[in-house]
Amino acid sequence: MSDDKGQNKSAQVRYATFLPAFLQSPLFREFLIMATRVEALVNPDILIWARNSAGLDVETAANKIPVKEDRLTSWEAGSARPTVKQLRKLAGAYKRPLAVFFLPEPPRDFQPMHDFRRLPGEVAGVQSPELRYEIRRAIARRSIALELIKSLGEHVSAFRFTGTMDTTPAELAERLRELLKVSLVEQVSWESGYDSFNRWRDAIESAGVLVLQMTSVNPRESRGFSISETPLPVVVLNTKDSPQARCFTLMHELAHIALRKGGLCDLDDHTARRPEELQTEVYCNNVAGFALVPSKALLNEPVILAQHNKDGWKEENIVYLANRYGVSREVILRRLLILGRTTEAFYKQKRKLYIEQAEQRERERGPGFAPPDKMAVASAGPTFTRLVLENYQSESITASDVADFLEVRLKHLSRIREAVLG
Repeated sequence: MSDDKGQNKSAQVRYATFLPAFLQSPLFREFLIMATRVEALVNPDILIWARNSAGLDVETAANKIPVKEDRLTSWEAGSARPTVKQLRKLAGAYKRPLAVFFLPEPPRDFQPMHDFRRLPGEVAGVQSPELRYEIRRAIARRSIALELIKSLGEHVSAFRFTGTMDTTPAELAERLRELLKVSLVEQVSWESGYDSFNRWRDAIESAGVLVLQMTSVNPRESRGFSISETPLPVVVLNTKDSPQARCFTLMHELAHIALRKGGLCDLDDHTARRPEELQTEVYCNNVAGFALVPSKALLNEPVILAQHNKDGWKEENIVYLANRYGVSREVILRRLLILGRTTEAFYKQKRKLYIEQAEQRERERGPGFAPPDKMAVASAGPTFTRLVLENYQSESITASDVADFLEVRLKHLSRIREAVLG
């Protein structure tokens, strides 16, 4: 493949977020090489904007780079200037392209995402640097994906499925299952939690929704979020959750998209929050539960028909039902509670136990390690990864673009291609 040819074509898709045309052009790299005085090019306001938008204070940012605090402060005040090498470290710490530091003024940032999480003072309104980055990355990947689809000459599916909270959760859930074309017979044939997650994700992406995953955010901060803008709305899940929990988050966020109410979620409707946020989260939780575990099917399960004591549910039966439907034990208990087959007291008792067990597993589990190629595919998802690889094969983008878009070194490309394209 001609590198010049790929470089020219890649101008259509490279940095399809906020960089102006000049910074997208191949001449920009030449410009950097020719520049002899970096200090004449960097606007201190850009440095302040980049740090603030990353959610970092001066002390934390200085430790990440690393430099002394007074050195970073002097750069932001304009009394001193960073070198190119130091700018690269800033770009890494703030998770921004190096080119952004040469803009004449701070770009207009993305609009804040609606927060359906707990009230201020608990979680809502507070976003870690990791979560801020995942939101930026999801927005950028959606923009890039739209450009990549056009570059391949493919049609961008218009996700027209909508719903309102005037519809009962059961009715919206039934419509969602019809949209996804997943039968109950097919669902209960899936062999594991990962199998269930992969199949639901494939069905949702086939319906015109981009599914991504965040890899560095604590689930207690956010289980997932969604961007309901069309075409190509986005669902973002948390890889630190179990695959069964991610199945529930998928459906919960799909309900948000149907309502055109995308935002940040923790899926916990047991804590105080603004009434409108609580109402939306309860509704989306119910839709997810009805969709994953249909009432009629659950009530006709032999273990349900044989159970007469609402407070006497055996753990083995709860586990059996959770495995059968590919969901968590709490989802099964929640469905039983909604259907009047258990009591609030039993549900709360079990839920408390499950939370304690999960926290214990988290304490015992080490940091773990996944190969870079697998993490890249898990984060970007099958659809986004396929779009990147197919554009590379058609010489619409360069190898450098592939590395940028998938955030992985090129030496892992063959394994990524094999995993996604077979």
